[in-house]
Amino acid sequence: MRLTDWAVFRVMFTAIIVCAVLLYAASGLGLLKFGGLFIPSVYFWGTLLGGAGLGIGMAVGGYCPGTSIVGLISGRLDGLLFLLGVGAGTLLFNGAYPTIRPWVYAKTGPTALTLPEFLHLPAWLVLLLLLAILVGVGWLTAAGTGAGRSKPPLGRTHPAQADSH
Repeated sequence: MRLTDWAVFRVMFTAIIVCAVLLYAASGLGLLKFGGLFIPSVYFWGTLLGGAGLGIGMAVGGYCPGTSIVGLISGRLDGLLFLLGVGAGTLLFNGAYPTIRPWVYAKTGPTALTLPEFLHLPAWLVLLLLLAILVGVGWLTAAGTGAGRSKPPLGRTHPAQADSH
Protein backbone atom coordinates (compact mmCIF):
# COMPACT_ATOMS: atom_id res chain seq x y z
CA MET A 1 0.00 0.00 0.00
CA ARG A 2 2.89 2.32 -0.80
CA LEU A 3 1.18 3.59 -3.96
CA THR A 4 4.23 2.71 -6.05
CA ASP A 5 2.77 0.02 -8.30
CA TRP A 6 -0.53 0.85 -9.98
CA ALA A 7 -0.68 -2.22 -12.23
CA VAL A 8 -3.59 -3.84 -10.36
CA PHE A 9 -5.60 -0.61 -10.43
CA ARG A 10 -5.02 -0.21 -14.16
CA VAL A 11 -6.00 -3.83 -14.88
CA MET A 12 -9.15 -3.73 -12.73
CA PHE A 13 -10.24 -0.30 -13.95
CA THR A 14 -9.67 -1.40 -17.55
CA ALA A 15 -11.86 -4.45 -16.90
CA ILE A 16 -14.61 -2.21 -15.47
CA ILE A 17 -14.51 0.08 -18.50
CA VAL A 18 -14.50 -2.82 -20.99
CA CYS A 19 -17.48 -4.40 -19.25
CA ALA A 20 -19.36 -1.10 -19.15
CA VAL A 21 -18.70 -0.42 -22.85
CA LEU A 22 -19.80 -3.94 -23.80
CA LEU A 23 -22.97 -3.70 -21.67
CA TYR A 24 -23.98 -0.39 -23.22
CA ALA A 25 -23.07 -1.62 -26.73
CA ALA A 26 -25.15 -4.78 -26.24
CA SER A 27 -28.02 -2.65 -25.00
CA GLY A 28 -27.70 -0.28 -27.95
CA LEU A 29 -27.75 -3.20 -30.39
CA GLY A 30 -30.85 -4.63 -28.73
CA LEU A 31 -29.03 -7.72 -27.47
CA LEU A 32 -29.55 -6.83 -23.82
CA LYS A 33 -32.28 -5.05 -21.91
CA PHE A 34 -31.15 -3.17 -18.83
CA GLY A 35 -34.51 -3.98 -17.26
CA GLY A 36 -33.42 -7.62 -17.20
CA LEU A 37 -30.32 -6.88 -15.12
CA PHE A 38 -30.43 -6.86 -11.34
CA ILE A 39 -29.00 -3.60 -10.03
CA PRO A 40 -29.14 -3.58 -6.23
CA SER A 41 -29.92 -0.60 -4.06
CA VAL A 42 -26.97 1.13 -2.48
CA TYR A 43 -26.75 0.86 1.29
CA PHE A 44 -24.51 3.83 2.02
CA TRP A 45 -23.49 3.02 5.62
CA GLY A 46 -23.21 -0.70 4.96
CA THR A 47 -21.08 -0.07 1.88
CA LEU A 48 -18.89 2.35 3.84
CA LEU A 49 -18.43 -0.17 6.66
CA GLY A 50 -17.70 -3.07 4.32
CA GLY A 51 -15.41 -1.06 2.06
CA ALA A 52 -13.46 0.33 5.00
CA GLY A 53 -13.10 -3.10 6.61
CA LEU A 54 -11.99 -4.80 3.41
CA GLY A 55 -9.78 -1.90 2.34
CA ILE A 56 -8.02 -1.63 5.70
CA GLY A 57 -7.53 -5.39 5.82
CA MET A 58 -6.06 -5.47 2.33
CA ALA A 59 -3.80 -2.46 3.03
CA VAL A 60 -2.50 -3.90 6.31
CA GLY A 61 -2.23 -7.47 5.04
CA GLY A 62 -0.79 -6.62 1.65
CA TYR A 63 -3.05 -9.11 -0.10
CA CYS A 64 -6.44 -9.33 -1.69
CA PRO A 65 -8.34 -12.51 -0.77
CA GLY A 66 -7.46 -14.37 -3.99
CA THR A 67 -3.75 -13.62 -3.91
CA SER A 68 -3.57 -14.59 -0.23
CA ILE A 69 -4.60 -18.12 -1.23
CA VAL A 70 -1.85 -18.15 -3.84
CA GLY A 71 0.58 -16.93 -1.17
CA LEU A 72 -0.54 -19.68 1.20
CA ILE A 73 -0.20 -22.39 -1.46
CA SER A 74 3.25 -21.00 -2.28
CA GLY A 75 4.26 -21.57 1.33
CA ARG A 76 4.13 -17.96 2.53
CA LEU A 77 3.28 -17.55 6.20
CA ASP A 78 1.85 -14.06 5.58
CA GLY A 79 -0.72 -15.62 3.21
CA LEU A 80 -1.88 -17.91 6.03
CA LEU A 81 -1.99 -15.02 8.51
CA PHE A 82 -4.02 -12.92 6.07
CA LEU A 83 -6.54 -15.74 5.57
CA LEU A 84 -6.81 -16.20 9.35
CA GLY A 85 -7.51 -12.46 9.57
CA VAL A 86 -10.24 -12.79 6.92
CA GLY A 87 -11.81 -15.60 8.95
CA ALA A 88 -11.56 -13.61 12.19
CA GLY A 89 -13.07 -10.55 10.51
CA THR A 90 -15.93 -12.63 9.14
CA LEU A 91 -16.67 -14.11 12.57
CA LEU A 92 -16.46 -10.67 14.17
CA PHE A 93 -18.89 -9.23 11.62
CA ASN A 94 -21.31 -12.15 12.02
CA GLY A 95 -21.24 -11.74 15.79
CA ALA A 96 -21.82 -7.99 15.59
CA TYR A 97 -24.41 -8.15 12.79
CA PRO A 98 -27.55 -8.31 14.97
CA THR A 99 -26.38 -5.15 16.74
CA ILE A 100 -25.25 -3.19 13.67
CA ARG A 101 -27.99 -4.38 11.26
CA PRO A 102 -30.22 -1.30 11.75
CA TRP A 103 -27.23 0.98 11.12
CA VAL A 104 -26.15 -0.96 7.99
CA TYR A 105 -29.57 -0.46 6.37
CA ALA A 106 -30.27 3.01 7.80
CA LYS A 107 -29.41 4.99 4.67
CA THR A 108 -30.64 3.26 1.54
CA GLY A 109 -30.03 4.81 -1.84
CA PRO A 110 -32.29 4.66 -4.87
CA THR A 111 -33.09 1.26 -6.38
CA ALA A 112 -31.60 0.18 -9.71
CA LEU A 113 -29.75 3.43 -10.36
CA THR A 114 -26.82 3.29 -12.78
CA LEU A 115 -23.88 5.69 -12.60
CA PRO A 116 -25.06 7.75 -15.62
CA GLU A 117 -28.53 8.05 -14.05
CA PHE A 118 -27.01 9.02 -10.70
CA LEU A 119 -24.84 11.70 -12.32
CA HIS A 120 -27.62 12.83 -14.70
CA LEU A 121 -25.23 12.44 -17.65
CA PRO A 122 -25.45 10.44 -20.86
CA ALA A 123 -23.83 6.99 -20.66
CA TRP A 124 -21.31 7.77 -23.40
CA LEU A 125 -20.04 10.78 -21.43
CA VAL A 126 -19.65 8.75 -18.24
CA LEU A 127 -17.74 6.10 -20.18
CA LEU A 128 -15.45 8.79 -21.63
CA LEU A 129 -14.89 10.24 -18.15
CA LEU A 130 -13.98 6.81 -16.79
CA LEU A 131 -11.59 6.28 -19.70
CA ALA A 132 -10.04 9.71 -19.03
CA ILE A 133 -9.51 8.73 -15.39
CA LEU A 134 -7.80 5.51 -16.47
CA VAL A 135 -5.56 7.30 -18.97
CA GLY A 136 -4.78 10.04 -16.43
CA VAL A 137 -3.83 7.59 -13.69
CA GLY A 138 -1.76 5.61 -16.19
CA TRP A 139 0.05 8.74 -17.30
CA LEU A 140 0.59 10.08 -13.77
CA THR A 141 1.93 6.79 -12.46
CA ALA A 142 4.25 5.97 -15.36
CA ALA A 143 5.34 9.31 -16.86
CA GLY A 144 9.07 9.54 -16.25
CA THR A 145 8.88 9.56 -12.45
CA GLY A 146 9.24 5.83 -12.01
CA ALA A 147 6.29 5.94 -9.62
CA GLY A 148 4.37 3.45 -11.73
CA ARG A 149 7.20 0.94 -11.95
CA SER A 150 7.46 -1.79 -9.38
CA LYS A 151 10.76 -2.33 -7.63
CA PRO A 152 12.36 -5.74 -7.12
CA PRO A 153 11.85 -7.37 -3.71
CA LEU A 154 14.36 -6.49 -1.00
CA GLY A 155 17.63 -8.33 -1.41
CA ARG A 156 17.15 -8.87 -5.12
CA THR A 157 18.40 -6.75 -7.95
CA HIS A 158 16.77 -6.07 -11.24
CA PRO A 159 18.52 -7.93 -14.09
CA ALA A 160 19.44 -4.61 -15.73
CA GLN A 161 21.17 -3.53 -12.50
CA ALA A 162 23.17 -6.75 -12.00
CA ASP A 163 26.93 -6.30 -11.80
CA SER A 164 28.70 -8.19 -14.59
CA HIS A 165 32.16 -8.61 -13.01
